[in-house]
Amino acid sequence: MILRAVTVMAGLAGAGVSSQFPEFSQQYAQRLGGAVDELATVIADFDASAAASNLSRAEALEQMQGTDFLTRRRADMERTIDRHADLSEALTALQNAGPFMRAYQLRHLTDRDIATRAYEAYQPAVPLTLEGGVFAGVGFLGGAGLLSALLGLLRWVFRRRSATSAG
Repeated sequence: MILRAVTVMAGLAGAGVSSQFPEFSQQYAQRLGGAVDELATVIADFDASAAASNLSRAEALEQMQGTDFLTRRRADMERTIDRHADLSEALTALQNAGPFMRAYQLRHLTDRDIATRAYEAYQPAVPLTLEGGVFAGVGFLGGAGLLSALLGLLRWVFRRRSATSAG
């Protein structure tokens, strides 16, 4: 009886945690969009400065050498351009995915800075949407199933030990 109650509690804990995924992934996608927009502004400013000097982006980056500051600034700008490309790809994948497919696209929710900021601003809530309910159901089954499997493994180990020591 106690084990069933503990198993149900584990299921409810799993439901509570997993039901938050749809909303958190939406918050993450919104912050990701903001980051992509800001990086695009920085890159557009750099490209405008390059164009004003009749240089392409690559040519402008190539000219950023000769002093320690310029070398560091060039590396900063190259990282910004690369990060913009990576985040833009992730944003496209998330925008084209519904709440269920976002779980499949989990690899696109991996930017630590954006995830940290989304988590800091995130307020857990009771999901009243279909996808929140489905995630809660899956989480309940996962939590209860995981605890049941663990308890079953422990029973098996102790039954083997008692059978071995009795025989």
